[in-house]
Amino acid sequence: MITPLKNIRIEVMQTLESKVSTFMEQFLIAPETIWQPTDFLPDSQKDTFFDEVKELRELAKELPYDFWVTLVGDTITEEALPTYESWLMDVEGVNQMEGKGNAWSKWVRQWSGEENRHGDVLNKYLYLSGRVNMREIEITTHHLISDGFDIGTDRDPYKNFVYTSFQELATYISHNRVAKIAREYGNTQLARMCKIISGDEMRHHKAYCTFVDEIFKIDPSNMMIAFKEMMVNKIVMPAQYLRESGQSISSAFADFSDSAQRLGVYTAQDYIDIMQKLIEVWDIASIKNLTDEAEKAREYLMKLPARMQRITERIVIPQEITRFKWVEMV
Repeated sequence: MITPLKNIRIEVMQTLESKVSTFMEQFLIAPETIWQPTDFLPDSQKDTFFDEVKELRELAKELPYDFWVTLVGDTITEEALPTYESWLMDVEGVNQMEGKGNAWSKWVRQWSGEENRHGDVLNKYLYLSGRVNMREIEITTHHLISDGFDIGTDRDPYKNFVYTSFQELATYISHNRVAKIAREYGNTQLARMCKIISGDEMRHHKAYCTFVDEIFKIDPSNMMIAFKEMMVNKIVMPAQYLRESGQSISSAFADFSDSAQRLGVYTAQDYIDIMQKLIEVWDIASIKNLTDEAEKAREYLMKLPARMQRITERIVIPQEITRFKWVEMV
């Protein structure tokens, strides 16, 4: 009798569960040790608070329009964390129902705790900057959470770990480049903030890459097929349903993406580069003992970056700036 794929995935997750505590020690940091949002913001308990806020607001005036759109979109994406946590808690092999749950559910909660700080610090910065319409931002965040979430992974842990490996690297790139641009405009405070967020994202990227690497050692064929299927369906951004007040679902995402590409924060070329990096990190070319279907999946993956490169070279990004309700004050 052939074991159903679902059962195989659960067995693999159970096999790896004994390593999760080691993964947490390696890739996560205790709340008392890791940075917190107030480390990078004016301290409201100090007499210098208003002077610090005034300086923050003056520096914020120098940043260009597309920068604010990108920073707002990044913030909203980070603040939709409850959606991402609830999604991962439903992945096969993650059990939160018994006591405090199994090791995988503990990982998800601790990872979520680290990620939660990103939205917190960026939201507070936007609020203090005086350069954005916070109510419109709050409405968009509300919509993004209530509109749901579909990244094309279903409850499959293999696909979810491919997605998070990819997405954590994408957010690293985005926050790191925002930090670089902020520094170029003399805003060292915001630059430090975004740089340290990007450091978290890179650490999380390495964690999820490790999970996939471990699965390849146990179940290489099904992991290869899952990787291929995620690339066929494309990695959608978590903010794909982005919309402003009074608009339909997803209506703001394309314009937000254009702003990020004009600014050079996250581009179609980055998508290809991330794909290529994952192929190299998981050493896709050298994995052995694959089924015929998995071999075909490997062949597809190895050829895909070059194929997408040819398509990307034909993409033209609109140069006209789109006005958003979020940044109407700039």
